[in-house]
Amino acid sequence: MPLLTDPMAILAFCTLVCAAVFWTAEQPWAKGFFGVIPSIIFIYYLPTFASTFGLIPTSSPAYDWMRDYLLPFSLFVLVVTTDLPTILRIGPKALIMMLAGTLGIVIGGPIVLLLFHSFLPEEAWKGLAALSGSWIGGGGNFAALKEAVGAPDDIIGPIIVVDTAVGYTWMGVLLFLAGFQDRIDRWNRADSSIIQDLNQRLQDFQQSRLQPIRLVDASIVLAVGFIGAVLCGRLGQAIFGASDPVLQVSLPSLASIFSPFTWTVIVLSSLGLLLSFTPMRRIEERGASSLGYAALYLFLTSIGAKADLSGILQAPSLALAGAVWILIHVVILFAVARLVRAPLFLVAVGSQSNVGGAASAPVVAAAYYRAMAPVGLLMGVFGYLIGTYAGLLCAFLLRLANG
Repeated sequence: MPLLTDPMAILAFCTLVCAAVFWTAEQPWAKGFFGVIPSIIFIYYLPTFASTFGLIPTSSPAYDWMRDYLLPFSLFVLVVTTDLPTILRIGPKALIMMLAGTLGIVIGGPIVLLLFHSFLPEEAWKGLAALSGSWIGGGGNFAALKEAVGAPDDIIGPIIVVDTAVGYTWMGVLLFLAGFQDRIDRWNRADSSIIQDLNQRLQDFQQSRLQPIRLVDASIVLAVGFIGAVLCGRLGQAIFGASDPVLQVSLPSLASIFSPFTWTVIVLSSLGLLLSFTPMRRIEERGASSLGYAALYLFLTSIGAKADLSGILQAPSLALAGAVWILIHVVILFAVARLVRAPLFLVAVGSQSNVGGAASAPVVAAAYYRAMAPVGLLMGVFGYLIGTYAGLLCAFLLRLANG
């Protein structure tokens, strides 16, 4: 049994991790180390090791609260303060890398099935089909593909372990690579000047309006963020209630993907971007992005806590197949990045918007360029939308490979 089980104690531990890591990273004696190893990697992996060794659990109401309330709060205030016209200057390379990541998942599944067929359980192709949905958009797509192919429950349990262990481990690698992006971009002869310029512009906008956060400022930002999160959640629930009966009848394969949380993220992104063109964007002058990123990184600790590394030992053959599948995804991503000279930032966000979806892609984006979390959110939402279609294609190819 974990040492800490009370949700408040777990939340306190997660806040301690964030505070300790960021405080240490600012100390003069630690700057050299954190110049090589990004501080965010410790925010992710310290809770991972804590859950693996039994200090905290891998599931808790504290993590659910962070997902349901803290994450929407952070994303809403960050999107409201976004300069969308500036972000759109990234151009088509962002979409290309997103689709390259999707391609890697679609063709990687049948290749892995052919390689590991004799070592995998019966009807493993159905479990891999469900996993392809998770790795192209998120949990909603997982449920949609599970129902579409009729994956049995006895294969879904190990698949969830693989999804968590392999998927979250790859996210940790992406966070680690953020400290080496300049070297990799030079090797790839990638032009990251546009992204660096956009990040600098967004940071300059934030800094030009940055003032000491007063009580009234913090109160306003918290109010805007949480009210926005609640309203978007209610709208998401309402849209789900109105659309789900229609989808269940006319497009049942899509019904599972459009969960209340999916609709909440879509509404949050859309409403936040609309408000970014209004005076609401001026909440940045009250420290909105600082509080938004603090909440986002606190949410990251809950993702790390769920990545119990011991889970890999529960399904070794499936875990190995999943690792090779991710490797195929990575090879295709880097091949396309080499072809179009895309910077590592777009490789990482393109990958995470597939494998992790809209919940974690902003975290990875922010690890590379602090002001670019909204890019990850927008690409993650796109992953939600194409996940079922690409997953169904992968399921078809898996069925052919299964013979």
